[in-house]
This record gives sequence, structure tokens and C-alpha cells, in this order.
Amino acid sequence: MIPVQCGRGGWVTSRSMVARAVAIVSVGVMLAMAGCSSKKPAPLPGENPGGSQIGETGVGKTTSSLEDWKKGLIPGQGPLSDIHFAYNEYTIQEQDGPVLKSNASWLQAHPQTRVQVEGHCDERGSEEYNIALGAKRAQAAKDYLVTLGISGSRISTISYGKELPLCTEHDESCWSQNRRDHFAVSD
Repeated sequence: MIPVQCGRGGWVTSRSMVARAVAIVSVGVMLAMAGCSSKKPAPLPGENPGGSQIGETGVGKTTSSLEDWKKGLIPGQGPLSDIHFAYNEYTIQEQDGPVLKSNASWLQAHPQTRVQVEGHCDERGSEEYNIALGAKRAQAAKDYLVTLGISGSRISTISYGKELPLCTEHDESCWSQNRRDHFAVSD
């Protein structure tokens, strides 16, 4: 028997106390070993294990604005055109209808491609507000493309808020360039 300390009363030998201590230590060791497993879980159905993992679903390899920015590049234009928004607005403007129709035509001609709609904002406002506004802008463009016949499963959205500006000057002409949705195409 192993002596076990029991409160202030000194050392007591008790099989139940020893068994309890061994059980607790054993469970702790098993949990630690399970948490250190190096085996990666299999991807869920519909997930693309090769795609980037920043808030989008169903999109493969993409040249996003974030990837371009990390490489020190200005985000590329690609085959789809950007649309722009008024200050603190997320509604599609009349002049952007033809741009979105042209984008939808291109997507219909290339049914194997997917697109990520990136919502961007100018530097004014808090980070939280601009992330939410960028998400609404991206969703508005996605909804418009869906009404034009593009499957919603081919379109993902992400908001970069004010984090990836095209222009860094502090005036309206620059801010208007940053209030945009960018369309990043993937295979």
C-alpha cells in the first residue's frame, strides 16, 4: 500500500484514493496525447483543401487582393471589372448594372470558374464598421450576380474593410477608389 496525504490529518493509506489519483492522471495523459496528434483531419465534403482559408467557402486557388498585398503588388484587375460605391452605402448604383451584367456574361461563358467578391471601404470609420460595410457590399454584388443567373455556389464573399486600400491619399478622389467590390477569379 502507498501512503497518501489526506488533508491535515497526516498520511493515510486508502485504495480508493490511490485508484482515483491514478485514474485522473491516466485521463490527463490520454487527453494530452490525443491533443498532440499530428494527423490532419480529412476535409469536409464541399471544402477545397488547396484553397486559401480566409473566410471563404467553395473557392479554389485565388489570386486575392490579400495575397497580392502580401507580395507587395497592387491587386490585379483580372477578367472581371470592379464596381464602386457611394460613401457609407452598399447599394448597387445604376452605373454598375452594366459592369455586373458584363461580369455575369463572362462567368456564364466560363462555367468552371468561381469568383470571390471582396468588399473594400475607405479609411474613414472604425475597423468594425468597415468590415461590416465591406461584407454588405460584397453580399450585394453576389445577390445581383445570382439574379443574373450565376449560381450562388460559385460565388464567395469576403470583407477586407479598410485594410487593403488601392490609394493611400487622404482625399475624396482617393477614398472613392477604395470604396469598391473587387472580383477575384479562381479555377
